[in-house]
Amino acid sequence: MKLIVGLCNPGKCYENTRHNIGFFFLDKYLEKRKLYINKSKFDGIYCDYIVNGEKVIFLKPQSYMNLSGVVVKKFVDYFKIPINDVLIVSDDIALTVGDYRLRATGSSGGHNGLKNIENNSLTQNFKRLRIGISNCDKKDMKDYVLGKISDEDFDIYLSMVETISNVIDDFLCVDFDKIMCKYNRKKR
Repeated sequence: MKLIVGLCNPGKCYENTRHNIGFFFLDKYLEKRKLYINKSKFDGIYCDYIVNGEKVIFLKPQSYMNLSGVVVKKFVDYFKIPINDVLIVSDDIALTVGDYRLRATGSSGGHNGLKNIENNSLTQNFKRLRIGISNCDKKDMKDYVLGKISDEDFDIYLSMVETISNVIDDFLCVDFDKIMCKYNRKKR
């Protein structure tokens, strides 16, 4: 069984913000595959489908970003999902808009959602798909990540939907080291 999680802050006021890019790409993936969120449990909304003979849960935590790990941990424990079979899709200020990076393990890099997942799962050994949102030195970090995505950046994200969907598809059936070799590059 696999778990794919899009990180975000729930609620209308956070829609189309940089911090919610994990939700954006998970929603676009589900939309492309004609899959629908239709269940709720443990402060998360989700759907589960059989893909290539294996059950896959697509989860959108409904707690705030800083509490994402509590929700992820409950799903991992309840469904007995090995942490190695979890993919977290999140924003990353260290990457420019249009870039993304896959990592099999590592620190949170200051991302509070990832930090909370580490703290609750007691490991850094979960897979991540980090999507670049760039960094604006002129704004407070909180204001920047909670700021709305510009039209220009939104167009770039839309152009990435096919590739990010392919990454998620590959996660479901390809060794992660091979996925990293296939998709991780310096610049797109």
